[in-house]
Amino acid sequence: MVTFSIALVILVLGYFIYGRYISRMFGIDEKRATPAVTKNDGVDYIEMPTWKIFMIQFLNIAGLGPIFGAIMGAKFGTSSYLWIVFGTIFAGAVHDYLSGMVSLRNDGASLPQIVGKYLGKRTEKVMIVFTLLLMVLVVAVFVLQPAQLIAGMTPTNLNVYFWVVVIFAYYLIATILPIDKVIGNVYPLFGGALMFMAIGILVVLFVKQPELPEMWNGFGTKYESGPIFPMMFISIACGAISGFHATQSPLMARCLKNERHGCPVFYGAMVVEGIVALIWAAAATSFFQEHGSSFTAAQVVDFICKDWLGILGGILAILGVIAAPITSGDTAMRSARLILADMLHMEQKSISKRLLLCAPLFAVSLGLLIFSIINANGFTIIWRYFSWCNQTLSVFTLWALTVYLVLERKNYFVTYVPALFMTYVVTTYICIAPEGFSLPQSLSYAIGTFFTIIAVAWFNMWRSSQLGVRS
Repeated sequence: MVTFSIALVILVLGYFIYGRYISRMFGIDEKRATPAVTKNDGVDYIEMPTWKIFMIQFLNIAGLGPIFGAIMGAKFGTSSYLWIVFGTIFAGAVHDYLSGMVSLRNDGASLPQIVGKYLGKRTEKVMIVFTLLLMVLVVAVFVLQPAQLIAGMTPTNLNVYFWVVVIFAYYLIATILPIDKVIGNVYPLFGGALMFMAIGILVVLFVKQPELPEMWNGFGTKYESGPIFPMMFISIACGAISGFHATQSPLMARCLKNERHGCPVFYGAMVVEGIVALIWAAAATSFFQEHGSSFTAAQVVDFICKDWLGILGGILAILGVIAAPITSGDTAMRSARLILADMLHMEQKSISKRLLLCAPLFAVSLGLLIFSIINANGFTIIWRYFSWCNQTLSVFTLWALTVYLVLERKNYFVTYVPALFMTYVVTTYICIAPEGFSLPQSLSYAIGTFFTIIAVAWFNMWRSSQLGVRS
């Protein structure tokens, strides 16, 4: 428990020390009018209270990743703590904060627009397709598991298919209506359930004092057969860094009243998500030591919540776990709608225009969901592709943010180093993974190194050209 406690303290200190440094480095302007004021349309651009924006941002980004991802990551041992802590502070939270603030400085621009502005129009077109693919994958992934959990708590006639329909219906309503009507009112309740779950399990961890492995005694038992690098860095996606978050930050950038609120909303929400992931990694480690690792993430969640928190507490905790993915799925669909609207230059005040854009997105998501249900390994396949797409999206975002910081003559190393690391992670993973090219480890590492070197060379050439132009 000593290692876990130290990791928890470092995460909190990371917000107050590194988070504030990033905010100062960016250079907030409290007098600058935000898009919520200059472009208020009563649908997507709306001034909202900071506490409510924080809760929405937290629930937007806290899907299954910091819970299911952390549980799967715990199978690699306590090395998962390192990635959660340092990934959150130096990569994920920086990624989320800067993507939100750069969007705010660009009138609430969506992620593909930001990437297009700083990496070129061709890259923007690739990003539009890539981002929309990720959004529909998020919806497909974040429907089935919550539906299964709810079905297990309700009468048998209300089966998983019934709850899939209910969740899809909610997604449609939340995507179509103004952001302050459903999302702005429901999310605080969902957030309370999720906070209860995390705090409850944290308290039980300190009360039970399970014999968790300490870093100085090794990394603990490794239950996963795959190599720690890069498999763990893909499995623990949302709990350390996630490209999906960069699609959500612009949603909240359109609602901020003042730039000074960016640090608690964007950086702070990611740190809280890192804490949730750390708690679940520790709880899962304790579970695996007692019961083995031949359980699905959903089974681990169900057992821990009910066994540690009692029947009532377990139900409330599971509701928190259900709320997290559902509240990521609805904003994923909303983000996809806005990306299409920006691309097609289609106004969104008219509800008919919103429905027109939502229809094809829901159709594709439904097709992926049906595949995950009828195929024995469908969910696992979709989850793995979602995870890789998610981390690859973070690479595009980090490089775009690096270019932005260079052009603004700010400390670009805060995103340059994470960009290089994640470039190496995603290229190595797609080479080595069973759902990728299934290449030998040594060859996969060599290919990952090659592409990372290419990225360094490309960046240095571009930066030299920029210095030449300025001189």
